[in-house]
Amino acid sequence: MGRVVVIGGGFAGMASAARLAKLGHEVTLVEQMPQLGGAMGTVEQDGFTWDAGPSTTLLPAVVRDLFRKTGRPLEREIDLVQQPIMRTHHFQDDTSVALPGGSRAAQIDALDGLGAGLGDQWAAYVEGFADDWEAIRRDYLERPWVPEIASKETSARIFTREMMAKRVKKSFKDDRLRLLAAHPFVFEGHDTRDVPAWMGMASYVEQRFGAWTIEGGFGRLSGVLAQRLATRKVNVLTDTTVSDIVVRSGRAAAVATSAGELDADVVVCAGDPRRIPTLAPFVRRTMPAIPPVVCHLGLTGDVPDLPAESVFHGDPLIVVRTGGTAPDGGKAVTIFGRGLLAEDIVLGLVRKGINLRPFVEVRVDRSPRTQVEQWGGSPMGVLWQGRSTLKERLSSTTPVPGVYSAGAHTNPGAGIPYVGLSAALVAQEIGPA
Repeated sequence: MGRVVVIGGGFAGMASAARLAKLGHEVTLVEQMPQLGGAMGTVEQDGFTWDAGPSTTLLPAVVRDLFRKTGRPLEREIDLVQQPIMRTHHFQDDTSVALPGGSRAAQIDALDGLGAGLGDQWAAYVEGFADDWEAIRRDYLERPWVPEIASKETSARIFTREMMAKRVKKSFKDDRLRLLAAHPFVFEGHDTRDVPAWMGMASYVEQRFGAWTIEGGFGRLSGVLAQRLATRKVNVLTDTTVSDIVVRSGRAAAVATSAGELDADVVVCAGDPRRIPTLAPFVRRTMPAIPPVVCHLGLTGDVPDLPAESVFHGDPLIVVRTGGTAPDGGKAVTIFGRGLLAEDIVLGLVRKGINLRPFVEVRVDRSPRTQVEQWGGSPMGVLWQGRSTLKERLSSTTPVPGVYSAGAHTNPGAGIPYVGLSAALVAQEIGPA
């Protein structure tokens, strides 16, 4: 039986640990926080709870596969629920569109409401990523990336010189459609001039598979995964910091922690490798994508009816999400902000036309620095700096023998689907005990 130490107790760490334990390895998971979950956990105060990070996921099959491969199917533990409307986008010209997911026809109808013919323009843009999706899914997402055996077609797509900004500008004359296409990357802190064009296939995935959530918040998934780790007899060490990976005779031999050295045949780094001295030299050219400003609100009273997610374009960009849990008569809301936040974010939302100030009972503010310090890295992963980013961030295998990498800072990238796939790729590389 192989001894595996997994560094990091977020989604990547828990998913990697569960898969490897099911494959027969003796797994220890080390987490610096008092509880598991990381950015997929919850924030709690005075009876309110909010998702600390994502509130929806694309590609629900990734989460379902994780549970099926590690024990009981997901449906016997928790329900993923499809959201008919993914986001409601509000533009500075006072127009708006409620963008549905999982349906090409529904998206065409919705966008035609902004202007005749815009729906077909959007559908043509999205359809343009179909071949990207099939090639990249096969060679990059569902099996470890090995350039030597990947098709020339896939390599050409992944290492394209075309960036998202150019693709979007070429595809649309209407600024609102450009904002729709760029939004996922702008929200995560990237400049679309530095994001490879093929990443636009996120719009294809949204249209084809839709967005999915969990009643009561995505933090519930962390609790269910923690139970799965217990079932698989994973040794979980919380409140334990990792100082480095110990290398002996040219390969990983242990992990140095605040609780002492943990012997290991294999180490999985499921956090920011820049914080691990042994790995830091290999990612020195990468930068983290900075999280947005976050404000969790517990509201009471006659609160305005809000959709699951509202996006207010402009500078600042403000995103409002409902969800989480609240005492009777209350509502949990989270506000995210990017850009020129020259005033309090709740007041900034008032200027966008939504006044929640009279209803605020509880407020928890979380700066980008607070989030990064608490989680030991940015949940947004590595900042896109052009196509070279793919070579500068780690893949499933690392240059250090016996060390593997999973999570937002690893190929294929940030977000629940990509992070979940990275854990599956690590399990493929390591294999059974």
